[in-house]
Amino acid sequence: MHFHVARLSGTSAMNAESPPDRSVGLGPISRVVAPSLSFSQHPGLVERLLAAYPDARCNTDGRLIHLSEDELIDYMRGYEAALVSLEWITERVLAELPDLRVVVKLGVGLDKIDPHALKKHGVRLGWKAGVNSLSVAELTLCTAIMALRDVLPRNLMMRAGKRPMQAMGRHLSGRVFGIHGCGHVGREVVRLLQPFGCEIIANDIEDRSAFYQRYGVRAVGTDELWERSEILSIHLTVTKSTYGLYGPKVLDRLRPDCILINTARGQIVDERAIKQRLKDGRLRAAAIDAFQREPNDDDEFLNLSNLIATPHIGASSEEARWTMGLAAIEGIRENFLVEPGVHPFDDR
Repeated sequence: MHFHVARLSGTSAMNAESPPDRSVGLGPISRVVAPSLSFSQHPGLVERLLAAYPDARCNTDGRLIHLSEDELIDYMRGYEAALVSLEWITERVLAELPDLRVVVKLGVGLDKIDPHALKKHGVRLGWKAGVNSLSVAELTLCTAIMALRDVLPRNLMMRAGKRPMQAMGRHLSGRVFGIHGCGHVGREVVRLLQPFGCEIIANDIEDRSAFYQRYGVRAVGTDELWERSEILSIHLTVTKSTYGLYGPKVLDRLRPDCILINTARGQIVDERAIKQRLKDGRLRAAAIDAFQREPNDDDEFLNLSNLIATPHIGASSEEARWTMGLAAIEGIRENFLVEPGVHPFDDR
């Protein structure tokens, strides 16, 4: 389907050095655009958005998945509010879109939105924490069990015409399950693990002692987390301290039978280092849903039998998408001015 890009009159060029504060006198918004295909994948969300904003533009063209910066600017030109998912909201994007007053995030990850640019241009943010946490947590357990039972390599062998017999795996029950980052997703993982009798250890910069006591979690330092975890699941945000954290030095501290799971953000792990350790046996298995570059095109890496690779589907459940979409539509009205380094743009 081809969409006509509306170019509204009355938009003036922006002074990049001292742009006006677009939040001043923020009144009703009528011109809404949803360039993210993720939003339009749920027809009910499109209907809900159009009911509230009849002139909204939604990306229902399956070809427009990863928009370039130029394509994104062209797509959103003339609109006041934008619902985005994995699109980059940069200084240039905001400078080129003087009508844009609100950016709303479908989901929770903010690593592709520049808070400094938002503040400079006076553009508000619609965002709600935890809207997809259960969906991501369920994928975490799914991949943990798949890796423990060697589901993927056995499936690949059978597809290749081989008939592996007596393939031995391990139970999730009773394992040492490490959680790095016990925020919304990490806490859902803990709740889902309760019937399995795992020894759950966690590391988080926040004091989660009340939650830990209720669910039998033991707070540990990173040394113990890395050295004892049989399954280690990453649920961190990208900050100065977490960017590239899981590089060679940290990976070499993990047990050789450890299963590393990353459903957070690809920038936290060194994929080349993980690839080498999966190949030479220093790491038993890994499950990665968020890659440094998406879509990932390293076929050698993706075809390793001990790597469970998924294309960023942590929030791709009907239930999560509906919850995320409703929160995003609400974010067109309920939003705030951001401050770099302050929640939700923590920079520790």
